[in-house]
Amino acid sequence: MTSTPDAARPAVMTDVARLAGVSHQTVSRVLNNHPSVRPDTRERVMRAVTELSYRPNAMARGLASRRSRVLGVVSFDTILFGPASTLLGIERAARGAGYGVSIVALERVDRAGVLSAVDGLAAQGVDGIIIIAPQMAAQAALHSLPRGLPAVAVETGQDGVLPAVSVDQAEGARLAVRHLVELGHRTVWHVAGPGDWLEARDRVHGWRAALEEAGCPVPPVISGDWGARSGFTAGAALTGRDAVTAVFTANDQMALGLLRALHERGVRVPQDISVVGFDDIPEAEFMLPPLTTVRQDFDEVGRRSIAALLRIVEGADEDSPEPPPAVVPPTLVIRRSTAPPRA
Repeated sequence: MTSTPDAARPAVMTDVARLAGVSHQTVSRVLNNHPSVRPDTRERVMRAVTELSYRPNAMARGLASRRSRVLGVVSFDTILFGPASTLLGIERAARGAGYGVSIVALERVDRAGVLSAVDGLAAQGVDGIIIIAPQMAAQAALHSLPRGLPAVAVETGQDGVLPAVSVDQAEGARLAVRHLVELGHRTVWHVAGPGDWLEARDRVHGWRAALEEAGCPVPPVISGDWGARSGFTAGAALTGRDAVTAVFTANDQMALGLLRALHERGVRVPQDISVVGFDDIPEAEFMLPPLTTVRQDFDEVGRRSIAALLRIVEGADEDSPEPPPAVVPPTLVIRRSTAPPRA
């Protein structure tokens, strides 16, 4: 044991874990007298606790020791298909694991709102917390959570602040672009989601990367807001460009608006322009034409999120199998809105 924290600040659980050479989950289990920890590991952790004069955060210890069989979820008030489906997938998975769910839906997702929601859930005595925070404004809150708090982030990227589960958004965009390029389209235009959403950013990155890998020109991004009206506006603008033969929209609602705009202007899909969406909403197969889109497995996101949180809350034996990967792969669903370009 050689690493010690900066003397200017009190020790935290991560420092104890580093000094003892174990995970922070193991430290949590030792401090809560979990029976799965080997005696030599327990002794090593307690030596580190003594050496660092570590004092556990009272709120985090309360969360770890008061087993309410209820998990907290911080989300936001939205009717958007993706976040709403993510929340539903988490609730289903929690129920399947024998836990109830207490949900705080924020009107505004920012640092103050997220931290206030976490404090409120902790006061209720939940066993752990899942934070659905796909907007960049919420990222500061993840850096400010109490040390040792049993928490998992969903759709926040994989930056290491918290254990995180997300769909590979960039890969989903690559699947869409590769499909269109393989059909013979010279390039693919993109109608993006709002710039402050991590998912929209990652889909732009995947779209651009796929075009560059294929040696295709990269058109300017067209900004949208997830809504069908912004897709309609984008469709109206794109019909004035002769070179447009393929469009990838960042969600299916914008694809719906795009299809309407193309139809009103006499542009045939897919004969004149191919269209790919993202999400695979239930209505996608009933659009005219049925929409080719990227499917996200929201139930799997829920299962992996709950599994990751319960490994912290319930503890895992040192010989337990590794948890499932934190990144859920998307799939491409091919329908009749895509075809080779006209010769």
